[in-house]
Amino acid sequence: MKDKNLRNMLLLTVLALLALLLPALLIELGVIDPYSAQIITLGGINAIMAISVNVIAGITGQLSLGQAGFEAIGAYMVIALTESLHIPLPLSMLLAALTAAFAGFLIGFPTLKLEGDYLAIVTLAFGEIIRVFLVNLKDLTGGPNGKQFSTILTTSLEHGAMISYLAIIGSLLLIIVFLHNFIRSTYGRAILAVREDEIAARSNGISVFRYKMIGFVMASFIAGIAGGLYAPFLGFIQPKQFDFNASINDLIYVVFGGMGSVTGSVIAAFSLTILQEALRILKDYRLLIYPVLLILMMLFRPQGLLGTKEISFTSLYEKAPAFCRRLCRQLRSRSKKEA
Repeated sequence: MKDKNLRNMLLLTVLALLALLLPALLIELGVIDPYSAQIITLGGINAIMAISVNVIAGITGQLSLGQAGFEAIGAYMVIALTESLHIPLPLSMLLAALTAAFAGFLIGFPTLKLEGDYLAIVTLAFGEIIRVFLVNLKDLTGGPNGKQFSTILTTSLEHGAMISYLAIIGSLLLIIVFLHNFIRSTYGRAILAVREDEIAARSNGISVFRYKMIGFVMASFIAGIAGGLYAPFLGFIQPKQFDFNASINDLIYVVFGGMGSVTGSVIAAFSLTILQEALRILKDYRLLIYPVLLILMMLFRPQGLLGTKEISFTSLYEKAPAFCRRLCRQLRSRSKKEA
């Protein structure tokens, strides 16, 4: 059993390193052009936001429409800490994520006592309050027109595209690993119990409000990380980039990927980000693609791409030899029939 666990851990480590280092090497060698690298990296930020929404909607079982507000807190805190206090960028990102988590803690006390539509409306209002506040904070944000933050623009560096990719995709992989282990822990199983049936969880001694708060604060922290990566990646941001539409886009990733499926949300975020850029030649007509895809998904696959399931690379590795043998037998039998 220990040998199997060690093998699985080594397999996942190798796959994670390949996913992180191989594309970064291709970007540095110019095989992946800067434009494609930017799209892939932006997909990583969207995937982090999708995970943030999935922690609340899919894992905790609550509906939040204000996650873009926590992303905005992370983005502008990075800017304030880096430009005003001259704190190193990695430390600024961590502090920005902690600030977003603290904001989630403050918001969670009054809102998590609500359920369903009421919780969605309150979190939506919170996101809009943050956006309006940032619009009027002109010294930091530049008002509605936004502001250029050239001092922390990593893409202006010599190896900026590779640095951005490593920072964002590396953060995404760490979040996936952390969340995977958290869900399998005692706290994670308690949160899943609350999601399935609050009354049954409460009758078994589980504090429903406490575990809802843990999930909400964790989702806020992850959204703060996404914002802290988003600001230095683009170098120019506006408050309207964190409006209601941004929260809805993040929710769409989760709906497409599957409520409760982390890997499904990540796949959906990358796929829809790349699709949106590929359809840019259609101009404004490309905005019709999202609603059509969403309608088709709700009609034919309402649970999303993966539902609540996760892609297990260790299971695929174990099933690969049997699949290859079965495929070879089918090819040999077919060739004999044709002969």
